[in-house]
Amino acid sequence: MRILGIDPGSRITGYGLIEGTPRGPRVLAYDVIKPPACDLPDRLVYLYRGLSELMTEHEPDVVAVETAFYHKSARSTLVLGQVRGVLVMGARERGVEVSEISPREVKLAVTGNGGASKEQVQFMVRSVLKLKELPPVDASDALALAICTWQRAKLTLSRPASRAGATGAP
Repeated sequence: MRILGIDPGSRITGYGLIEGTPRGPRVLAYDVIKPPACDLPDRLVYLYRGLSELMTEHEPDVVAVETAFYHKSARSTLVLGQVRGVLVMGARERGVEVSEISPREVKLAVTGNGGASKEQVQFMVRSVLKLKELPPVDASDALALAICTWQRAKLTLSRPASRAGATGAP
């Protein structure tokens, strides 16, 4: 299973692609997409095209993105919502499943602490994926999303199917 994690941002969007293997997740690619300094609509187009190129090149099975969260600035929240919307639409337009995960769940899955700092997440991503160097913060957040999605999928697959009638119902 190939999972593309995306850490949306209007100025810097991180991405991280992993492949789930029986031995654990294996990193395939990570980096950031930095739109040029321009108006928001043009940055959204740039991000959409960047995601499209990534999806064409890597053909992920799932795209993982953080659920919307509220920022102190209403404008920042609205802008982030637009970025998320464009990226989610870009994945769904290609028929790719989208997994939405809360920032707290991602941090808990990767570090064991739902309130972990970005630096703690970055360190654990490096450790889990056996990277030689720390990835950029935005890319490590994206990789953490991918790792969390892989862990979820692994748990779902490892659960035994419920048997009909096991509850005593007719």
